[in-house]
Amino acid sequence: MLVLAVVLFAALASNASAASTPFIAIDLGTLGGPNSAALAVNAGGQVVGYSRTTSSGVETHAFSWTPAGGMVDLGTLGGSSSTALAVSASGQVVGYSDVAGNAASHAFSWTPANGITDLGTLSGSSSTALAVNASGQVVGYGDTTGNAASHAFSWTPADGMSDLSRNLSDGRFSQALAVNADGQAVGYSYAAGDGAQYAFSWTPASGTIDLTLGTTFSLANAVNASGQVVGWIEPVVAEYHAFSWTQAGGMIDLGTLGGSASTALAVNASGQVVGSSYAAGDTLTHAFSWTQASGMTDLGTLGGSASTAVAVNASGQAVGSGDTAGDAATHAFSWTRAGGMIDLGTLGGTDSVALAVNDRGQVVGYSDLPISHPLAPPEYHAVLWQPISNLGCHATLAGCDLSGVDLAGAYLPRANLSGAKLKGANLARANLHGANLSDANLKDANLASANLTRANLAGAHVTGVAWSHTLCPDGTNSDANGGTCVGHL
Repeated sequence: MLVLAVVLFAALASNASAASTPFIAIDLGTLGGPNSAALAVNAGGQVVGYSRTTSSGVETHAFSWTPAGGMVDLGTLGGSSSTALAVSASGQVVGYSDVAGNAASHAFSWTPANGITDLGTLSGSSSTALAVNASGQVVGYGDTTGNAASHAFSWTPADGMSDLSRNLSDGRFSQALAVNADGQAVGYSYAAGDGAQYAFSWTPASGTIDLTLGTTFSLANAVNASGQVVGWIEPVVAEYHAFSWTQAGGMIDLGTLGGSASTALAVNASGQVVGSSYAAGDTLTHAFSWTQASGMTDLGTLGGSASTAVAVNASGQAVGSGDTAGDAATHAFSWTRAGGMIDLGTLGGTDSVALAVNDRGQVVGYSDLPISHPLAPPEYHAVLWQPISNLGCHATLAGCDLSGVDLAGAYLPRANLSGAKLKGANLARANLHGANLSDANLKDANLASANLTRANLAGAHVTGVAWSHTLCPDGTNSDANGGTCVGHL
């Protein structure tokens, strides 16, 4: 089976300004350890993923992040680690967690009201929840009795966990990867030994049906609200093409960008499909967008060899990751038909990855931090890339009214914020190294733990600013200056 994956390259840290894109990178922090990653985001901006909990241990915990509540540890099912993989519109979080003794991992559901709940298994040892819809239906896969196989499941509060396999004793393995609002689940099944792999669609009414062309291999990655299913299929031996399937239109081969293989990874409500494809010669993979009207469009790269689009929102904004010039690094990107591919940058480190986007244009993923020591392991943090248009700004932050806006953790080194109205803004933990804050109104702003080294605050209004462990423009710490940076600007 062809695997089209994002490859991370080691390179020198980027020197690009954080102000050069119409997005602000927000460092979501961690649960106490060095690493975290954001894997999904809902329409309200709730972000979920995982984080290391200590600097020395290897345990990771699922988290939920909101602007109001910050990063919240969702705990575990009694074991050491957990990971959140998806979140519904109502804030229900699903994923998997070690159980007591770490002998197995179980699918979980988490809500603010009920906390973390064990969804059980299909009578075997382990299970994993991969997706959840607005009504609380969860899909994934779980071990069967005696761990003889692993089967796709659907779980609801009313019915519990149901096995989606058409024949419970046929020896096939399966996984449900996505579910839409109507409860249609999609994924793939395969036979142990011969590797025969088929995409499937399941509904309560029709049960499980295979989505193939005869006996060709296939896999379904996503499904939209109208029941359009996308993934990849093998139209001829050793060639894998992206497909779109509907009940009315059947299977459509979406083709490639000139190479022998492509895969569709996501589809929006209007039927726009995104993924990646080999270009001619099968040496490079490029992100693509496909529509019924335009066919397959090459989204290009960030100046390097390869790119992959992994998600698309209702307005057609696609996100993913692409190589930069000289293949020096891999950066998260956002693409729109009007604006093309935009480099979302990093948190000062080499690489970044975008994994999801909501209908507000908020992009989430993770980014490397600057390397603290040549021998130190790389550290990465969960990131939310916030469109500045969501904050009422247009092409620039200079002069923009950001009064009362929550920009905690904002990565804005060398940003042009001259004349910005930041009265009462929350800039705690913000990286404003070398930023231009001349004539900015910072009255009553929160600059606790912010980095203002070499920032220009000429003419800035700083009455009532909350200084606490703030790195002042002259490099001193506010705590050593009597709790203020005034006089050290």
